Amino acid sequence: MFDSYINAANLLVIALLFGGMLLFSGGFAAFLFRYLPPEDARMLIRKAFPPFYLFVIFSSGLAMVLSSLSNPSDALWMAFVMLTAVAARQLLMPAINRATDSGNKKHFLWLHSFSVLLTLGHIVLAAVVLVSLV
Repeated sequence: MFDSYINAANLLVIALLFGGMLLFSGGFAAFLFRYLPPEDARMLIRKAFPPFYLFVIFSSGLAMVLSSLSNPSDALWMAFVMLTAVAARQLLMPAINRATDSGNKKHFLWLHSFSVLLTLGHIVLAAVVLVSLV
């Protein structure tokens, strides 16, 4: 009985992680750039990314703990998401901001592309783990 509660909680946490990442990256960012002037959208998205990464770090960390109780491979995937989100928040995001602030468009494009691919990878990994629970 306790296992079913753990599995249900894990399913909900990973569903939240998957949906939150998808909504933020596919919905919120696109919405900002569609309805705000570009400079305002950039400043708002810059302020939104630190809390977004905290959301990914904490929800994937909780999913890692819950997954470790029933499926070690899912726990490893969630640990990977968590650790790479920490690196993205602490290293990649400041580097992107520095490239933007210095006007280094080539470096910005490379770093931004990497961050987009990383986020897509996080979404895919959350989806894989989510499907494994169903």
